[in-house]
Amino acid sequence: MSIEWPATAAAQPIPTDATRLPDAGLLAEIAAGLASGSDLDALLQRFLDPIVRLAGAQAGAVRVLTQDDQQLQLVSAIGLPESVCCSEQAVSRHCGPCGNAADGQPSVWASDLGVCAARAGGEFFGDDCRRLLAVPMRHRGRVLGVYNLFFAGTDELAPGILTVLRSIGELLGLALNNARLEREHLRAMLAHERQLMAAELHDSLAQSLAFAKMRMPLLHDAMFAHDDARALQYYNDVRGAMTQAHSSLRGILTHFRAPMDPQGIVHALESVGENFRRSCATELEFSNALPDGLLGPELEAQVFHIVQEALTNVARHAAARHARLDIATSRAGTIEVVVEDDGAGLPAAAPGGTHYGLEIMLERARRLGGTLEVAARDGGGTRVRLAFPMPPAVAPRASSAPAAAGELR
Repeated sequence: MSIEWPATAAAQPIPTDATRLPDAGLLAEIAAGLASGSDLDALLQRFLDPIVRLAGAQAGAVRVLTQDDQQLQLVSAIGLPESVCCSEQAVSRHCGPCGNAADGQPSVWASDLGVCAARAGGEFFGDDCRRLLAVPMRHRGRVLGVYNLFFAGTDELAPGILTVLRSIGELLGLALNNARLEREHLRAMLAHERQLMAAELHDSLAQSLAFAKMRMPLLHDAMFAHDDARALQYYNDVRGAMTQAHSSLRGILTHFRAPMDPQGIVHALESVGENFRRSCATELEFSNALPDGLLGPELEAQVFHIVQEALTNVARHAAARHARLDIATSRAGTIEVVVEDDGAGLPAAAPGGTHYGLEIMLERARRLGGTLEVAARDGGGTRVRLAFPMPPAVAPRASSAPAAAGELR
């Protein structure tokens, strides 16, 4: 549901050829609009006209409480002059009958509209409008806004109509509450994404830069002491850290900007495999026993990035002739992903004893609720093994035993 309110609630004339909706039909339509997840702005505007007609009113307006609960903001209006819309854009939540409704009264009638007339000017209040009805829009006792009906006459509404209008207020209150929950959910998602990005930066880019910063004074001293051997050593350290930082930055930008392949993880990994074969001389075998649709998008993304990093390491450091990617499931409800090669084996640790790419892979494995093992492979080379549980909904239906990993040639 959208919660971006228009800057100005444009007044619209009430058509003269429409008929009133039956009371039950109007409530059913509003409920259907909520169930379909309709845009909230459109929902409020769509049902304001039949509400006005149902009550026999001259005009109508919808106001929502601001986040600080101190003002009522006009978000939709029909039949009101433009001058009234402009003057009523935001009023105190304690103002007149609207304030009484915002304080929890079920519905509030008012014939003394002097405050409204003084604020709006013109001749609408007192001439075209002699009575005002304010109905709270609330959900589970909490008022989230008020809608107004403006009447030219002084006739009383039938009790049944007033009951329907109050029920409409409850339904629209539910719509406002759903919009508030969606907004809070979106904020939580954004905060989570920022935390993930901060973790990526901390575990990779920041550590590389910190190491380079520590080496710079040593490089400076060695240069002034004309100690060429030490200067060259520190220069190589700084260059290596900068290379690692650049590689980490490119990885972070790729991970956070590129969406997951809409055709799923198998198709995404096949594409990675093709890129791997084109970028290096290493032959790659790919064996997959993972059923389509077994993992959700979040799990697929974590697995994809782990495999991508493992294959990148093979291409950059292993100098291997052959590599293998194997994905299998077990009867115990575990998914196993193995990347192995027959190359030079595990590279020497980065300065400080940490492989930054490995740290990121380990963190992704933890998010999967699994484990990541990186070890020397029997016969030479490196073996990376990721194991994690299947999602609960599918774990009981685990497929057959893992496919044989096979031996590299």
